[in-house]
Amino acid sequence: MTFSTLEYKERIRKTKERMMEKGIEVLLITDPGNIYYLSGYNGWSFYVHQMLILIIDEDQPMWIGREMDANAAKVTTWIYRDNIIPYPDDYVHSETKHPMDFVAAFLKEIGQDNRSIGVEMENYYFTAKCLERLKKAMPNSVFKDATLLVNWVRLIKSETEIEYMKRAAVIAEKAMKAGIEMINEGVRECDVAAKIFHTQISGTEEFGGDYPSIVPLLPSGEKTSTPHLTWTDERYKDGDAVILELAGCYKRYHAPLARTVQIGKPSEKLKTLASVAVEGINACLDMIAPGIACEEIEETWRKTIAKSGFVKESRLGYSMGLNYPPDWGEHTVSIRKGDKTILKPNMTFHLIPGLWLDNYGFEVSESIRITENGCETLASMPRDLILKEYV
Repeated sequence: MTFSTLEYKERIRKTKERMMEKGIEVLLITDPGNIYYLSGYNGWSFYVHQMLILIIDEDQPMWIGREMDANAAKVTTWIYRDNIIPYPDDYVHSETKHPMDFVAAFLKEIGQDNRSIGVEMENYYFTAKCLERLKKAMPNSVFKDATLLVNWVRLIKSETEIEYMKRAAVIAEKAMKAGIEMINEGVRECDVAAKIFHTQISGTEEFGGDYPSIVPLLPSGEKTSTPHLTWTDERYKDGDAVILELAGCYKRYHAPLARTVQIGKPSEKLKTLASVAVEGINACLDMIAPGIACEEIEETWRKTIAKSGFVKESRLGYSMGLNYPPDWGEHTVSIRKGDKTILKPNMTFHLIPGLWLDNYGFEVSESIRITENGCETLASMPRDLILKEYV
């Protein structure tokens, strides 16, 4: 198993505490990251409906999923085989049946259909039809929004989780170096992406990599004015800047990393932007410590870049670690004005002070862990603008 049974049971205990606080007796978990966190289930089956059911007065969770995936649950989870409940394949993409009909019938069968039921309403994997079918089939149940209930339990990482993220950071650093090394005039963007993918998955001789939740983001030239573009089959030109944002992933735990490369001579504007962003992230890393609020980090960043006349409207970072596509973030804490979450040891964040202007931009980021006295970066690479003419 990915974690010890004791660690899974402790996670279950903490989740049930939150359930009790919210008056939830039955929790239906559909986020694959949360399913993995509490059970160990790990398969590329989240394109069909699946869930983990956690009942307040039952020791073990129950997995419900497609019949052909039941053996994956047996292979990857710590739960009893009797608690692995498959639904027949004719529920998949049917116009008449729906997997939530099966879930509701199962909950009725075990006498759980007249309780307070929590569902993750704001979730990529839980649809409006899911809730509609559950409510129709269980009119005596009270449905409550349990969005992010498990995500908040995940906020402080165990030592094993930290170790997995450190391994992910080794892979991220290796993938970043491979991408930077390959970027040059005349090289196709897609070939750089392929090199990064290969490095992410092959990992190191000691440990291999997992598939990250986000593909490599590789905007170049004027496209560096926006962060979330991938790659094309175009060739890099002399004078292009290239932003690389990627992650290493190990056992579903991520360590994102971003750097910016310049092919040939950089413009004075880009050199200025880079120096401002690097000064800002360095100032933040120097002041981050347990006991401060997330908004204090953003304030340090904002004041540092304001001295040079720059403003960043988007958040500065977010809690991250375990996840599945399409995101490696945990959707809980954001490093921005107004977020008063107090930092504690073993919280982990992606600190990403990118600056994207009208037709150019610069991005640098670090995955960080809050320590007992400050913070540490999981990877170790220079943060300045990388000049390929000197590489």
